This record gives sequence, structure tokens and C-alpha cells, in this order.
Amino acid sequence: MNLRKIVIAIDGYSACGKSTTAKEVAKILGYKYIDSGAMYRAVTYYFLEHYVSLSNPKEIEAALNKIKITFHVNDDMETETFLDGLKIEKEIRKMRISDNVSQVSAIKPVRLAMVKQQRQLGREKGVVMDGRDIGTVVFPDAELKVFMTADMQVRAFRRQQELLQSDKMVDLVEVMENIHMRDQIDTTRVESPLRKAEGAIEINTTHITIDEQVDAVVQLAINRILAPQLPG
Repeated sequence: MNLRKIVIAIDGYSACGKSTTAKEVAKILGYKYIDSGAMYRAVTYYFLEHYVSLSNPKEIEAALNKIKITFHVNDDMETETFLDGLKIEKEIRKMRISDNVSQVSAIKPVRLAMVKQQRQLGREKGVVMDGRDIGTVVFPDAELKVFMTADMQVRAFRRQQELLQSDKMVDLVEVMENIHMRDQIDTTRVESPLRKAEGAIEINTTHITIDEQVDAVVQLAINRILAPQLPG
């Protein structure tokens, strides 16, 4: 039986497990995984490397016209981010990118360019995409919308552990300050602020494991996939 394909939009605050959950859900369902956050991190990386002024519209437009972001699955079935053909997965996870990505993401031309690319990547459905505005702006008609939250201290500890796995020792207070700053920018920006999409199902990940998060989203997805479609 050929099951219909759907779009799964996972939004929420940083360090709630969005990306990890989205990757695993995509593997289980045989869907494409698209890390929208990595796209903004890639733009931030390009801007920093090329000294693009965030207050100069002409520089921003010229840079965006040169940027080409793609995703490739490696031998371990992990999705990696490429910028203009070069793998930058490790580079975009560093703290200097985390410290600047929210400011770059708040720029209207940047969001318009990334949303256009994201919609193209998901036009054939069968995708899981996570970010800040997937259910509200990129795919407002997604069949399944999930919004993830978690307590600040738990989020900071998780992010610190991620950095440690990459051999980066960052003080927990510094991580919390970074997350707080990103929350502030993400929720108050004019362009596509972080908010729970209409019809989104909220999952608080403070006291549940990644496996439990994945199971919850997979079950929700299966229910949507098997739900009878209304005519018209």
C-alpha cells in the first residue's frame, strides 16, 4: 500500500531536541530531513567569513545571491550541511555562529531567501523540517505541526553536552546567556517571530528522553498519514 506523504513541521526553542528528534523521525518514516536552522547558520558563517555588514542592504543582497546551501547524507546516514559545495557542518555549530545566528536570522531578505529555498525542498512532501517558523510561515498548511519547549536550565545543560561532544568546553552560565539572548531575539523579531503555530501540538521535553520525543512525533505522524482525507 502506498501511503500518502505529509509535511512535518517541528518548531520550538533552541536546545529542546528539535533537530535530533526531526532526524530520527525522518529516518523512521523514510522522509527527507531538512535542518532549517543549519541554513541560517550557514548564512551566518558566510557573512562572518566575508565580513558582510548586517546594516548594509546591498552587501546582504550581494551575499545572498552567491550563497548556495545543500544537504547530503553521509555513510552514517547523517545529514550534513554544505555551503557552495564545501562541507561546513562542524564550523556552523561553533559558539561564534550561535552568538550571531539570531541577528542574521532576523534580517528580512535573509528570511525571504531561506523560506524560498525551504519551500522548494519540501514541495514534494515526505519531509521533516525543524526551525522557528516552519509551521507558521514556511509550511502553514503542514499536515503535522509540533511545538517543542523545555526548561531553560535543562536546555542549557543539553547544549553544553553537545558542545562537549565536539571537544568544546563552554561554561554553563555562558551557554544560558546565549540561549536567553537567542530566545529574546527569536520571539520579538519583526520577521517571522518564534511562536506556536495554529493547530500545533506542544511537547514539553524537560522530563522525557529523545526516544520518547521521537516515539510521540512518529505516532502523531502515523495518525495524520492514515487519517481519511476530506474531499475538496
